[in-house]
Amino acid sequence: MKKRITLTFPKRAIQMPVTYRLAKDFNVAANIIRAQVAPNQIGKLVVELSGDIDQLDAAIDWMRSQNIHVSHSLGEIVIDEDICVHCGLCTGVCPTEALSLHPESAKLTFTRSRCIVCEQCIPTCPVQAISTNL
Repeated sequence: MKKRITLTFPKRAIQMPVTYRLAKDFNVAANIIRAQVAPNQIGKLVVELSGDIDQLDAAIDWMRSQNIHVSHSLGEIVIDEDICVHCGLCTGVCPTEALSLHPESAKLTFTRSRCIVCEQCIPTCPVQAISTNL
């Protein structure tokens, strides 16, 4: 089973080897989709966890016991067609190529099935046409 979650670390937990502990202690694989981590600051990771459902739940319980805030990522990327100017800046940061410019029309194309909701496109959009529907 897979779960996409967002982890928010307190300053004191930044040095903790979380992905190592998930693999070693819980047999859970963690695919890091997005990371914002710096010493002496609050850190954020968007990860996709893979493993047995009971082990995933145990791993999430353990992270919460370490004062790591865990929230489930259930949203989707939404593009406001009325605002989008089809500049293509978002296509350069999309790691899965869910966003692309149509070769003939030069219009933005969004392939929802490829999107991992990493949200890297949101701050890149100069007209704020991209958001999540959380």
